[in-house]
Amino acid sequence: MPPDETPEVSLIRGGPFYSAQVVTRLIYPDQWNLGRRLVFAVAIGYLPLILLTALFQPVALIALVRDYKVAARMLIAVPVLLLGQLLMESRFRMIVRQVRKDLLSGPDLTRLENILARLIRLRDSALPEIALVLLVYLHTASLFGERIGLGTMWVVRGAGTAAGSHLTPAGWYYVLVSQTIYQFLVALSLWKWVLWTVFLFRLSRLNLKLEVTHPDKHGGIGFLGMSPLAFAPVAFAITAAIGATWRDEILYSGAHLMSFKLPAIALLLLIVIVAVGPLGFFVPKLAGLRRRGILEYGSLAQLHSTEFNEKWILHREGHEGEFLSAPEISSLADLATSYENVEKMQPFPLEKGSLVALALAVLIPILPTVLAEVPLQVVLKSLLEAVR
Repeated sequence: MPPDETPEVSLIRGGPFYSAQVVTRLIYPDQWNLGRRLVFAVAIGYLPLILLTALFQPVALIALVRDYKVAARMLIAVPVLLLGQLLMESRFRMIVRQVRKDLLSGPDLTRLENILARLIRLRDSALPEIALVLLVYLHTASLFGERIGLGTMWVVRGAGTAAGSHLTPAGWYYVLVSQTIYQFLVALSLWKWVLWTVFLFRLSRLNLKLEVTHPDKHGGIGFLGMSPLAFAPVAFAITAAIGATWRDEILYSGAHLMSFKLPAIALLLLIVIVAVGPLGFFVPKLAGLRRRGILEYGSLAQLHSTEFNEKWILHREGHEGEFLSAPEISSLADLATSYENVEKMQPFPLEKGSLVALALAVLIPILPTVLAEVPLQVVLKSLLEAVR
């Protein structure tokens, strides 16, 4: 089947969670219904906290509304993760479509379809998503005692009394439902990214039709550099939740901003490695292509330059009038341009725009953490001075 007629595949649209949303009409086969899903997520994850607190502990309602850790997860991170599914879907489909069209043919195209078929079976399997749910609840259980000890008044009741601390109804709902929604969506996004990473690894082992002189300076696979952009919403959601926790510690536990300098650097590096690292699978192939290109085009340039020198430098006498219209001039210039492209070829197929998007996905949600200690005018002044 020609690439243009091959049905598109999706590493996102599949699995029990997706199927449940289709059955409940939160998602249609031909559209994501993002608005409906956002409203449903907030209605399930956040509004019950308001209602339960208003019913059983109304004095703590203001504390809940002002709790940035909850808002960062349920009102910022969860919507961003749902939006990120659309971005992953569009980027992955676009890249797979381009790979089918330009980079593979014959047996290798068949191998690609087999790879995609195996990944789709993994995507649709119930076991990975069941494992994710179990891991989320195990993680919650492991931190249960710590959450009670550090919970705010809308989460915990009876702190410091003889009876001891225990969760409020809203606290139980947050631990068992709201927090689980956030953590599961993060885990699900990471699982989809694992599938994509496996795809890139398998793709890098195929016989790709690479061109050393391709103007994208990545052998013709520069478009793969757009894939890290699909991870930006996941990075944003994770950083928003972590940053909210750091902000809470600065405001209420006496921590200082510089206490989180190393964790913040580690978080940024980890996100960059996870998002950009899969592109490293193509480095050996592109580096080898560049080395061969320098040798081959260098040899061709040597031959052409020698002939040009012989004809137009050493033996041009009597042919000066023909020089300006000689085809050797344009061919020599074209060869020089091709060789320059070979020399400038970059083995790591990363777009600068994707790297900037990842950096912003970490820096923007960290800003409220910074503002917890540093006044806004100081931050703006520092940014303006940095721009100058």
